Amino acid sequence: MAGKQDKEAAKLAKKEKRAASKARRGQLFEAFKMQRKEDPLLIPWMAGSIIVVAGVLFGVGFIFNIQWALLPLGVVLGILLAVIIFGRRVQRTVYSKADGQPGAAAWALENLRGRWKVTPTVAATTQLDAVHRVLGGPGVILVAEGAPHRVKTLLAQEKKRVSRLVGDTPIYDMTIGHEENQVPLKKLQNHLMKLPRNLKPNQVDALEAKLAALGNRGAAMPKGPMPAGAKMRNVQRTIRRR
Repeated sequence: MAGKQDKEAAKLAKKEKRAASKARRGQLFEAFKMQRKEDPLLIPWMAGSIIVVAGVLFGVGFIFNIQWALLPLGVVLGILLAVIIFGRRVQRTVYSKADGQPGAAAWALENLRGRWKVTPTVAATTQLDAVHRVLGGPGVILVAEGAPHRVKTLLAQEKKRVSRLVGDTPIYDMTIGHEENQVPLKKLQNHLMKLPRNLKPNQVDALEAKLAALGNRGAAMPKGPMPAGAKMRNVQRTIRRR
């Protein structure tokens, strides 16, 4: 009886795995169609990467008389490079569309790669200005979006609230935008990665538990910058899995 149940469970798991794989391929195909409409250089870049990589390996192989053995490897590596190029160009399009819209910073933070603990909208105004809190190796990072003259006050208030609990833990703050001393949305990930690493993972976990008592205050922010952005977020996750 148990053996029969195990077989049925394995069969069901295999079926679910195939369905998930099919869904990911569907997402990638839809993303490709969307990106191709908005990015006329997508196909030339992808095709060029395959031709160049395959050509280089073919040329190297020609020197040693193993060109036909290296050609398939060159094609495979070229395809991998084309997929990377596709992912980067999709990401650039998504960030370009999201830039400047309410909720864009929260959406970008929730899609960060790496060990970041994000709490969106810890403080906000009815005009959809907001401050989001990020915990990670650097310490506490407060990320603001909205009108500079309003978020400046929000940041100062939130920094004061946090500092009462975290003691000597470093607190960084930044505002998303294109003005002086602001961080463009598309450069947010790189900006965070350049911050010094001051805490170990177990210290970050302890810090998260300590700050959980603060809660959030202010008006709720949109879940994302736009419906299309939400769809493309799923696409980005699919690309990273592959």
